[in-house]
Amino acid sequence: MANQPDPHANRPADVAAPDSVGGMARRLLDPTHLKGVAARSAATLREKGAEQLWRDITFRVGLAFHRDGWRHRADLPLRRELKRQRAAVPAGPVISIVVPLYNTPERFFRQMLRSVQRQSYPRWQLVLVDASDAAHPTPGKLARAAAGRDSRIFYQKIENGGIAENTTAGFALATGGYLTLLDHDDLLYPNALYECCQAIAAGADFVYSDEIVLSANLKKLGGYHFKPDFAPDYLRGCNYITHLAVFSRPLLDRVGAAEYKAFDGAQDHELILRLTEKAEKITHIPKVLYSWRGHAGSTAAGMEAKPYALAAGERAIDAQLARLGLPGKAERVPGAPGAYQIQYELTGEPLVSVLIPNKDHTEDLERCLHSLYEKAGYPNFEVLVIENNSTLPATEEYYRALPARYPGCRVVRYQGGFNFAAINNFGVGEAKGSHLLLLNNDIEILSDGFLRELLSYSQRPDVGAVGAKLYYPDDTIQHAGVLMGINGSAGHSHKSYPRSAVGDIYRLVTTQNYMAVTGACLMTKTALYREAGGLDAENFAVAYNDVDYCLRLWQQGLLNVFTPRAEAYHYESKSRGLDTTAENTARYEGEKQRFYEKYKRYIDAYDPYYNPHFNNLFENFGLK
Repeated sequence: MANQPDPHANRPADVAAPDSVGGMARRLLDPTHLKGVAARSAATLREKGAEQLWRDITFRVGLAFHRDGWRHRADLPLRRELKRQRAAVPAGPVISIVVPLYNTPERFFRQMLRSVQRQSYPRWQLVLVDASDAAHPTPGKLARAAAGRDSRIFYQKIENGGIAENTTAGFALATGGYLTLLDHDDLLYPNALYECCQAIAAGADFVYSDEIVLSANLKKLGGYHFKPDFAPDYLRGCNYITHLAVFSRPLLDRVGAAEYKAFDGAQDHELILRLTEKAEKITHIPKVLYSWRGHAGSTAAGMEAKPYALAAGERAIDAQLARLGLPGKAERVPGAPGAYQIQYELTGEPLVSVLIPNKDHTEDLERCLHSLYEKAGYPNFEVLVIENNSTLPATEEYYRALPARYPGCRVVRYQGGFNFAAINNFGVGEAKGSHLLLLNNDIEILSDGFLRELLSYSQRPDVGAVGAKLYYPDDTIQHAGVLMGINGSAGHSHKSYPRSAVGDIYRLVTTQNYMAVTGACLMTKTALYREAGGLDAENFAVAYNDVDYCLRLWQQGLLNVFTPRAEAYHYESKSRGLDTTAENTARYEGEKQRFYEKYKRYIDAYDPYYNPHFNNLFENFGLK
């Protein structure tokens, strides 16, 4: 995966400006505050020891002076934890760590080697394949000396065939039951292999962790890579997995390492694509276990250092699409080196039924319809305007003119009070299409080929619901997927980010898998909708019915997809409360409580497509 612009750049402010020095001092010296600090400190000392207490103190002091306490956030294990892990000496597989050497600076080599030798899990093999040229004998001398001192280290001099071919040579020499790759200038956390073996013992044949990027001297943070659990569409968008990735020898043998060397520059991405296709159990460890060193010439310093890798990435993704029988083509994302979007081909020309609930507001409806017909990029669709309790005579006059102005558009009438779920369920009963697009009347479509883009995902048999990238009128993000757990229920990913932002690890410019997408613009198969019983009109009349529907699909093993290539304005006011009357507020609170009771296992735990390092107060991928 390419390093990118700061993954947290363009993040909107979510907290008030720092207090004045005087105000901060008064708060810190408040007796109640001091009493609470003392109680927490005593508990930390008792439960986790002096080392953790000192970390907490230095972290809090750093916050007070607005310094980044990245070492506190980066999952560095305590000495007592490492001592416990070493004492346990768990029975487990030998993990072969394959390191291709090439003109490696002495300092980098020694630091890399030391990080392996300090592992709390002792059953490892270090395979050093050295392709350094004659002008750089130091890596070979150091490696031979290390192999002479430790029987777990194996050294082999090889001819340089490029990073992919050199790594393949390392695979052939490795004898462990599991393998992992370590760049010659990077470092493993001391608990890295131990944590991976815990996942392996639980049945995983492919394991990956979070990571950080550090400066060449390992002192300055370049970025956090806090990742989601396995997300196949995201992996086709960029190699978010990268390091640390550990996989079984049988899995590697099953997919074969021979093709690996045909994708120099994107060889790791290509291999991970193939490994995850065949893996029986993929486990993400949401802990930092790997330090990626950024320096001139390294991929961590930017994909611009290796431009040939971008073309190789396209070929790697196209190869997977061919293997999976998904007709499509990878395309680079402008301004986001290492990120890709897929242009899927359509299979057939199925009818799409667009359902738009409406009560008066003909100006909003006209803007929605005009943009849909102009930007659909797909001819075979019908539009059902679901009339519900309009009172203005002009609305009926507008309705009468619709069929002539917009071919395939008709009005159907729902009788009863406002119930978003019931209104859409009624519309589905009148729909003729094999795919449905639930669409709010306050949507204005912006991107060409909008309907085609949504359908290209909805047609896939592994996809349940598809959502679009929605903006507020001020060009900030309104919706880019739904995150579970935000403020005790659910929230929108990257809400209020600038429209131009790439998001956390390119998540705003690549297709994503989420547990849910918003019903303001949601495409799904008609058969799935009917089999699921539609939206739950009894328990979630207005709020949460869309998320509930998506979660029911997700629980069946289907993927819910957010595509950034389908863009629209959503003229929902940022300042508008969910409900203002006492009756509506009570209804909303009841729906929220029922939603929590039904899905508390996802709300109280972390969303698999988020990461426990992020806070659940805001949707902005802010750190805890």
